[in-house]
Amino acid sequence: MTRSVTKAAVLTAVLFPLVGAGVAGAQSQAVDEKTGPVSFANIASVRIGSEGQKGGALITETQRSPLLPGQSKLGTDRVSVPKDDGERATFGGHYQIDLGRYSNGNPYPAGVASRDHNVVAALQATTVPTAVAETTYALRDTWQGGAKPVDDTVLVLEGAKTAVDCTGPVKLTGTSSVTRLWVRQDGGLGIVPMPGGNAGLELKNLRLGPPGDITNAGKDTTLSDLRLTRVGAFDQLIRQDGWRGGDYTAVAGWRVEITTHVKDAAGAALQDVRTTIVLGGVSCSVPKGFVAKAGGTAGGTNASQAAVPTQVPAGYLGAAAPDTGSDGSRVPLGIGLLFGGVFFGAVALLLGRRRKSGTD
Repeated sequence: MTRSVTKAAVLTAVLFPLVGAGVAGAQSQAVDEKTGPVSFANIASVRIGSEGQKGGALITETQRSPLLPGQSKLGTDRVSVPKDDGERATFGGHYQIDLGRYSNGNPYPAGVASRDHNVVAALQATTVPTAVAETTYALRDTWQGGAKPVDDTVLVLEGAKTAVDCTGPVKLTGTSSVTRLWVRQDGGLGIVPMPGGNAGLELKNLRLGPPGDITNAGKDTTLSDLRLTRVGAFDQLIRQDGWRGGDYTAVAGWRVEITTHVKDAAGAALQDVRTTIVLGGVSCSVPKGFVAKAGGTAGGTNASQAAVPTQVPAGYLGAAAPDTGSDGSRVPLGIGLLFGGVFFGAVALLLGRRRKSGTD
């Protein structure tokens, strides 16, 4: 068995505005930016390639909790991945992830309502960090060429919700739930039970192609295996370098691992392509000795203060964060040094394992 790797990479960082702006009261004291309580929330991120190998990643806007009590919320203009032609090029061109309220055709099966997403990273008035990501996700493979968007839908997580709460070092919670799970098998979308706890769902030979074009790939012969699990460790998230943990960290999210067995029209094996998607990745962290402040209800996902735009410091998967200087990443807003929102993208690479002709 031999391996070959096709590489093409362009790293980009594009500034995105966030919804709402506000500052906590002057009497509040900011938490430490580098070691204090913090939370992060991301609606969807994608990596093309195997773990441990250099590959491309597309990471959508990541919300970070502010340094003063308040929250950072994902803007309503993010309704899909890819969002535009630029992101489509990084994502390979075939996959589309719908994230809630659709605008260009219904990607959901009958009876599944369109809804707005709710993605928030918050610092409570008690300085407890929390985060939540909730929406309905649909993964479509446009390579199938369906007459309607729903004809290309392969996987739907209806009513998905991930949430974390770091009330204290010994009181960390992370949950991942879903109302119904839909999978296209035998030509139609049907409901599939999702095991509870740490158990994952494994599905074989789905009609799902690779994320991008591969020469001589056959639509009728190319199939994929899919594994769906709950995120259970910080390293299972797809994140920027600025997305940090702490002495005590809680995580949640949905992890979709796809192995596409690409074959030509005659059924000869060409290569395997691995795609990893994390939906609703969230985390919160607190340092040793952290004690929540009194005077408010600890925990929960709704901060008592106004929304505050925040950003993750610039960085890329597999590379050191660019040097911004001592104050390069800071933007003064009102009385505090808070932060603006950012989208990070890197051109995704099709990292395949080339196999000998005729190998299954």
